[in-house]
Amino acid sequence: MAESEEDLKSLLLRVREESTKVGLKLNIKKTKIMASGPINPWQIEGEVVETVTDFMFLGSKITADNDCSHEIKRCLLLGRKAMANLDSIIKSRDITLPPKVRMVKQRVLSISAGLYIWPFVSERFMELCPVSAEKKTMIKRKHVHGQGGVKFRNWAKTYGCSPELYFQPTTVEELKEILDLARQRSKKVKVVGGGHSPSDIACTDDFMIHMGRMNKILKVDKEKKQVTVEAGILLSDLNVALNKDGLALPILGAVSDVAAAGVIGTGTHNTGIRHGIFATQVVALTLLTASGEILECSESVNSELLQAARVHLGCLGVILTLTFQCVTEFYLQETTFPSTLKEVLENLDSHLKKSEYFRFLWFPHSENVSVIYQDHTNKPPSSSASWFWDYAIGYYLLELLLWISTFLPCLLPWINHFFFWLLFTSKVENVNLSHKIFNYECRFKQHVQDWAIPIEKTREALLELKGILESNPKVVAHYPVEVRFTRGDDILLSPCFQRDSCYMNIIMYRPYGKDVPRLDYWLAYEGIMKKCGGRPHWAKAHTCTRRDFEKMYPEFPKFCAIREKLDPRGMFLNAYLEKVFY
Repeated sequence: MAESEEDLKSLLLRVREESTKVGLKLNIKKTKIMASGPINPWQIEGEVVETVTDFMFLGSKITADNDCSHEIKRCLLLGRKAMANLDSIIKSRDITLPPKVRMVKQRVLSISAGLYIWPFVSERFMELCPVSAEKKTMIKRKHVHGQGGVKFRNWAKTYGCSPELYFQPTTVEELKEILDLARQRSKKVKVVGGGHSPSDIACTDDFMIHMGRMNKILKVDKEKKQVTVEAGILLSDLNVALNKDGLALPILGAVSDVAAAGVIGTGTHNTGIRHGIFATQVVALTLLTASGEILECSESVNSELLQAARVHLGCLGVILTLTFQCVTEFYLQETTFPSTLKEVLENLDSHLKKSEYFRFLWFPHSENVSVIYQDHTNKPPSSSASWFWDYAIGYYLLELLLWISTFLPCLLPWINHFFFWLLFTSKVENVNLSHKIFNYECRFKQHVQDWAIPIEKTREALLELKGILESNPKVVAHYPVEVRFTRGDDILLSPCFQRDSCYMNIIMYRPYGKDVPRLDYWLAYEGIMKKCGGRPHWAKAHTCTRRDFEKMYPEFPKFCAIREKLDPRGMFLNAYLEKVFY
């Protein structure tokens, strides 16, 4: 498609170059030019290109004596739908295409100055015709590059997808152009960060945007102790940068190789009854909506939207910037010591008061508990880390035994007892910068569930789960069940909305990538959580639907109204979110 003879020559040369890259050759004998006026014969590679007055395109006759642009658009739309249906059939039947066919199917031609999609339907036949001035303008204003053939997998390798196009923008203008293209082609858009969510919340078959190149620190206000960052910055990078300015975030999750916008969007938390979930540290943000509008949100501007966007689920738009409230840099002393489930539950209030960041690990099929206190200290850094105990025993030996237990599930109670005795029966102390204590290494690929229940339900829920495991010997559980505590807040879709909460996290590891039967354990746990008024962690897999969330969240209708106003077409939805909202 071209406006002039020069454009046409340039276009054909580009087609020839792109064809060569995927092992194809432009067949000049089968190439035809249709022109609306006289055109001088010209050659490519010594062969004359044939000029015609009409041709058949996907069943329609295209002629040079009228405007063919509408008919071509219609045919291209049908062609795209056919390719999409074919793609769906291939995926549903788990058909593996030969490498050359995959390359042809996925190839994206970047034509002239911008992005335009043209699938190779045949390596032997390619016809060209004029394009309207309007279409040419649309092509020239595109400056973003979308990559095809990318396969996305989350960190645990439990969920994945193959987006049609994968983008890595560097500016807001590029983001706007991606959304423009998505609107024109009626595509869904999902933004992805570190890929740590153990669910399909980030998956899509349409457009995926990775924000890793929009990762700058924009402003540090030492007087207010606030930092403004681009949404794609990893918390691991932010932590280091804040330390240089004598600042720190007052709470962090267990992992920092995650993007800032993704962490707040899924309601990530840690522990400490005086502290809220991570998103409560956000005092302002900017949001790019589906229409291309940029909205600023703070406690004084668009305050209701701020309360929705702090836990946004990726469905309100693209978060561009975030401003976090920080504190002065501090050190933590972590003290770990053994106890029993009975002792911890009977003295829960005392533990919560004794330590600012208190959590405990329960070892299923036993009474064993490892209590963890984390508190401010002026002591110099110290560590009890040991490669032998942390890795040789706590990782390699454990993974081997867990793999063996997939054949002999009856070993699991013994494994839980053995490793508690081996690694958790002594008092251990560590001192370091706050972020180095908050973070710990998730060594195993895993399946997890994590629900927040009212804090007063902690004892009831744990004892019921323990009773189910004792009365059903065939239902086995890996250690630990991690129990953490978080202050209530007023964020619309925060699992801690309007109540102090206890998070109960269960886990089943995947030794050497092998899945372990977990359905009975999962269902028993979910049943207890629902009975206790629980709300699931948004990043983690669950079976809840809109009907469940309407009961769980008093402000769920308000959030839905905000979402529908900002994204009436559902551009930012995917299969996971459709279960939430429909």
